[in-house]
Formats: sequence, structure tokens, C-alpha cells
Amino acid sequence: MSNTTKKTSIAEQSLLGQNTPYCQTYNPELLFPIPRQENRDELGFDLNSLPFVGLDIWTAYEISWLNAKGKPQVAIAEFAFSADAPNLIESKSFKLYLNSFNGSRFGSEQEVISLWEKDLSAASGGEVSVDIRPVDAEEYLGKLPGDTLDDLDIEVDAYQVSPELLHCESDEQVSETLHSHLLKSNCLVTGQPDWGSVVIRYEGSKIERESLLKYLISFRNHNEFHEQCVERIFTDIQKHCMPEKLTVYARYLRRGGLDINPYRSNFEDEFDLTRLSRQ
Repeated sequence: MSNTTKKTSIAEQSLLGQNTPYCQTYNPELLFPIPRQENRDELGFDLNSLPFVGLDIWTAYEISWLNAKGKPQVAIAEFAFSADAPNLIESKSFKLYLNSFNGSRFGSEQEVISLWEKDLSAASGGEVSVDIRPVDAEEYLGKLPGDTLDDLDIEVDAYQVSPELLHCESDEQVSETLHSHLLKSNCLVTGQPDWGSVVIRYEGSKIERESLLKYLISFRNHNEFHEQCVERIFTDIQKHCMPEKLTVYARYLRRGGLDINPYRSNFEDEFDLTRLSRQ
């Protein structure tokens, strides 16, 4: 059985693409973990030899629960999953889980946060932190750092992942940050489009910008989860361009009230998580 077949069969056991009634009562059993290792086998590393550190930052905009008196509460929540956790959480199951709080009463906001942290840590196999804020809190939209690749006038004919497109321009050593808003991939199970923006920060031999943009565009018809796409980009750049330092960070558009923003790096453990205007 190939890695792709095995990955898909496990993902298809989830509720993705199925008609699913919403549960209005708190239910942590709705969470559906998917082992990260299945995709990492193909990329050539495991949990004990990760070539990066990183987080998956999920922002949830459809958050509500009832207080002790039955009055609805609303908020925006940000969930941080460690890249070294053995499982990722399938997004529809996460949405269903969050919505299961809608009809349940809780004594305090902290009780809700504590349940989120406990349940998500148990499902992912790693520590999960939660930040919550009011829906009317001031939120500053930002822009991605570095130079854009999107203005390059290139001819494109590859829409399936093609790492062989990546080339170094010369032996010139540089330290630069580049970004593109042209990243698109598709859900592994449903085939629905996932639109995103990506930042590449590296130090090493100068990467030919045209080749990097063509490579990112080549994800356009690729079926893989957000987190897996970012790890594939990191691994391909590392293999074909061999930078001394590398960070890959993506911000995907929300679907079902959730956006996912994974980053992976072999030299920095914090990144500017500014929300983009199209998120």
C-alpha cells in the first residue's frame, strides 16, 4: 500500500465531505486526529528527527457558549499546536467540536479555555495553548514581510508539485525574505480549494526567484492538508537549495470559521502572526 493510499484512507474515516448534524452539547469525542507521520514518511523524517521547529496557529471566529445563567457568550480564539505533536486535527472535526459548546453552560471563560487546552492536547498528543479575545477587540491587519514574488512576469505550465523547478541563481550568499499570495492547494479528501499566502525566509545561496514562484504555483492542483503543504515546501527547498537557515510560513484563508497558519523553521521559533486582509 502506498503512502498516498494510506493517508487518504485514514483521512476518509473523518467526517470531511459528509452531511453531519451539529451537536449542541459539549463533546470532545468529535475531534478526529490524523497522524502526522504518514505524510512525513514520504518527506523522509520522523518525530525524533524533525528538521524544524514550528507551530500550527488556528484562528476560530465562530466561538460561542452559554454562561451559568444560559446567556450566550461569543469570542475569537487562537489555538497553537506544536509541530512536534504526533497528530494534527482534521478541520471539520475541530469545527464540530467547537460548535458543541454552543448549547452547553460553563461557569467561566477560563473553564472553557481549560477544556479546549485539555481536549486538544489529548487529541493532538502535544501541548496546546489558547488565546481568547473579544469579538470587538481592535485588530490590526498587516502585510507579509519581504519582497513579493507575484510581480514576476513568468510563463507557467506546471500545476502539480514540481520540486525540480527550484534552482539557485548563483553561489552568492544572501539573507532575504520573500512572499507570495499565489499559493493554492486542495483539501486531501474533498478536493475543495485552499487559498493561502506564504513567506520564505532564508540564508544561503541565492534562490532564483522565478523558479521559486513557479514551484509555489505548482501546488495549484495538489491535494494535501495545510500543515503538510508547508512541511513539503520546507523539505523541498532544503533539499534542492540547501540554505543554511530556512523558515516557511503560510497563512490560509478561513473555511468554516477557521483559518490555519503553519510555520516551520530551523533557526527561529517566533514569527509575526499578523492577520492578512483577505483572512
